[in-house]
Amino acid sequence: MAYDLIVRNARLADGDAARATVDIAVADGRIAAVGPGISGDGETVDAGGRLVSPGLVESHFHLDKTRILDRCAPPKDRRSTDHMKRTSAIKHTFTVEDVYARARDTLEQCLLNGVGHMRTHVEVDPNVGLRGYEAIERLAKDYAWAIDLQLCVFLQEGWTNVTGAEANVVQALKRGATVVGGAPRYDDDGPKQIERIFALAKDFNVDVDIHLDGGHTTDDMAIYQVCDLTDRIGWGGRVAIGHGSKYSCLPPAELEALGRRLAGSGVAVTVLPATDMFTTARHMEHSVIRGVADANALIARGANCSISTNNVMNPFTPYGDCSLVRIANLYANVVQRSTEEELTECFAMLTSRPARILRRSDYGIAAGNPADLVVWNAKTPAEVIATVAPPLMGFKRGRRVFTREMPTLHRP
Repeated sequence: MAYDLIVRNARLADGDAARATVDIAVADGRIAAVGPGISGDGETVDAGGRLVSPGLVESHFHLDKTRILDRCAPPKDRRSTDHMKRTSAIKHTFTVEDVYARARDTLEQCLLNGVGHMRTHVEVDPNVGLRGYEAIERLAKDYAWAIDLQLCVFLQEGWTNVTGAEANVVQALKRGATVVGGAPRYDDDGPKQIERIFALAKDFNVDVDIHLDGGHTTDDMAIYQVCDLTDRIGWGGRVAIGHGSKYSCLPPAELEALGRRLAGSGVAVTVLPATDMFTTARHMEHSVIRGVADANALIARGANCSISTNNVMNPFTPYGDCSLVRIANLYANVVQRSTEEELTECFAMLTSRPARILRRSDYGIAAGNPADLVVWNAKTPAEVIATVAPPLMGFKRGRRVFTREMPTLHRP
């Protein structure tokens, strides 16, 4: 039989390095067969016994405000908390072409690091309008050959206290945004903003993804309102929150109870280690709170969680090489998860778990699914996380997206 592509000697993401390898056959952009010794003609790639996974999933990203650090005012001091103010001060200078160019450069780096799906939040505050949305909307179309890009529209700097701001959200939803979000922390009436988000989600039949519960206090968490609203409108499995750094301050019993509540309501949590570590507990001079929620603990109680990058090179996160695996390795270090099982779960938080958040029912290496494949320089998911293993090649719907050459050691 003729195939477009056969990836041979692949290990699947089941965490077992001793498992027999399989072949993955691709036809017309989809996986046609998975099994040992597939016979047929077509382009052949030898994975050499390495792990082959579906493309990684960035479930919480900000393409529109990536790579702006060089134009933002420097912080007042190393403990400054004026990240949003410094970002807001330059948003009026954003143009469609500017946003597109910066986002494109970051997106291409994500592709080279094995990302095949992304949910990116797009700000439509009055000081930027729909310029960022227009740029990312165009980027999604231009790069559809390499990545499935999902747009979440939201207001970063306030909603109920900003006259006319909601009109931009509504306009973006009418243009096709499939997710609505918000940042109630920066609103004079955070609970009312959350109510409006859910009302719009129901009106437009879109998913919800809210920046929520950042900080270091645990007596004013908004997650319970989110769970209540999710239950009320029947949006289980369609709601996610990003950050949740307050959850890192919960005692074990309370964290376990939160995990059960999230599981019962179908609300997912995306942990953003780089940003949460950088922005949390700046009031402390020693024994500083980490600010990274233990997603493994929430998963143990039935919740769905993911790990994502959030920002690259802006005041909220002045770092980033677009390696999602590096972010997961950082997370594992911070929450001190190191066993084979725990690190395998970390890899799942880059793949199958965020795919559920994006509601990708066709995700994974199985016959009939899109042939989105990444070959890693490792044998197991746990090894990928532990060693920050690089991806060696990636395919989107059977078409090669990138190839990475391994470095050569020149011995004397």
